[in-house]
Amino acid sequence: MSNKTAGLASFIETIETIADNKYILGDLLVEIGVSGPDLEATLSTIAMAQGELGHARLLYNWAFDLKGIKKQEIERQTGKAFTSVVAVDNWIDLIGSLYVVNVGLELVLKAMLNGRHTDVVNRINKLLREQKEHIMYSRGWVEQLLRDQGAVPRKMDESIKKVFPEVQAWLKGLEDSSALIEEGYLKPGVRLVAPFQSQIGSVQAQRAESDVV
Repeated sequence: MSNKTAGLASFIETIETIADNKYILGDLLVEIGVSGPDLEATLSTIAMAQGELGHARLLYNWAFDLKGIKKQEIERQTGKAFTSVVAVDNWIDLIGSLYVVNVGLELVLKAMLNGRHTDVVNRINKLLREQKEHIMYSRGWVEQLLRDQGAVPRKMDESIKKVFPEVQAWLKGLEDSSALIEEGYLKPGVRLVAPFQSQIGSVQAQRAESDVV
C-alpha cells in the first residue's frame, strides 16, 4: 500500500505484534499444554490454544485488509513476538507468559476501541470478550502456583519477571507513539503501563502474602 501513513504503519505493526504473540502462545499451549499437572489442565490448555490461534488468524486477516493485500495462509509469525515468549519451554513459564502477555494485549485492544476509528469495534469486540476468559484462566493458575508449596511459587514469580519487562517496554512505546495518537488510533494521554503494572503487581503480591503465612 503506497499511501500508507506513519500512523497506519504503526497500527498494522501493533496488530501484527498482538497476532504473533497469540500465534506463538497457541502453538506453545499445544506443545507444552500436554505436560500440565492434571487431565483437566491439559484439556483446558488445548481449548485455550484453539482460542489463541483463532484470535491470531483474525488479527492477521485484519492486517492483510489494512495493507490492501489478499489474505494468506499463516505458516509462521511475522517476527514480532516477544523474545521471552518464544523462549518458553516449560508449563510454569507458559502459564506466566499467557497471563502477563494477555493482560498487556487486552489493555492495547481496549485502548484501540477508544480511538477515532470506529471500524475497530467490529473487528475486536468478540475477541475481547473471549480475551477475558483467557486472562481469567491463566490468572487462576498463576494465583494457585504462587500459593503452592516448595519451589513452585518462586518459579512462578520468576516466570512473570521474565516476560514483564518486554511487555512493559512495548506498552511504553505505544503510549509514546505520536503517529498512533495524532492519527486517532489511540487517544491522547492513553495509559497502558500504569494499569499493566497494577494488574501484574496485584497478582505477584499473593506470593508475598503466602510467604508471610
